[in-house]
Amino acid sequence: MAATAATTRMIVIIPAHNETGRIGNVIRSVRQTLPAADIAVINDSSSDTTSDEALEAGAMVLPLAVNLGYGAALESGYMYALNNDYDIVLQMDGDGQHLASELPAILQPVLDGAADMVIGSRYLAAGKPYQCPAIKRIGQRLFGSILRVLTGRTFTDPTSGFQALGRTAIRFFAGGVFPCDYPDADVLLMAHLAGLRISEVPARMVTRSGGQSMHAGLKPVYYGMKMFLSIFVVMLNFHVWQEWRNRLGRQT
Repeated sequence: MAATAATTRMIVIIPAHNETGRIGNVIRSVRQTLPAADIAVINDSSSDTTSDEALEAGAMVLPLAVNLGYGAALESGYMYALNNDYDIVLQMDGDGQHLASELPAILQPVLDGAADMVIGSRYLAAGKPYQCPAIKRIGQRLFGSILRVLTGRTFTDPTSGFQALGRTAIRFFAGGVFPCDYPDADVLLMAHLAGLRISEVPARMVTRSGGQSMHAGLKPVYYGMKMFLSIFVVMLNFHVWQEWRNRLGRQT
């Protein structure tokens, strides 16, 4: 018998840094879409009222004492989910780009037991194409091409943080392997090498309604250099992912 959203322990984790004016609406939309899911905002040392707004909207808040970055905030959420025995983690951003109405589509392959990790792709969604800054789209295509060479798989949206993770993926990502700043193509590569079953599904997204993107200014330059290095390091540690395959009970 397939699991259902009503009978599965799920948590939606939302990393947030200075998302006042947006985080409350995100939480309320999640509550409306998935009333049975718990919601945890990982407050990455915001200097505004993000925490108060999240609590008022009905989420629990996991505070980080200092600003650790997007990846570290996500890893904190994974560790919380693992330690509290959740079956599924859904993750989304707190800036309003990810639509809660798309969560059921991302969730379903994990519920069906067909995937350990599901990525919501803005480029597979029907309707008006997602408008992305040119430099970011170039980076997405470049790292997507690198992933295709290294994995034999096509990922249309390797930078998407709109995801669902089953218990195997939660255990893996809470195991000390997760990058602290930009978890994108490098994470997909290590997950593939560790034997996780990864799927992509269409997911509509919108542009952020305010605040500052973590890819603003000169950060895309740093991101590109860091991602090349991180992918190289992932490949150098091939034996580590083979050990994780064995630990997770995946076939080689």
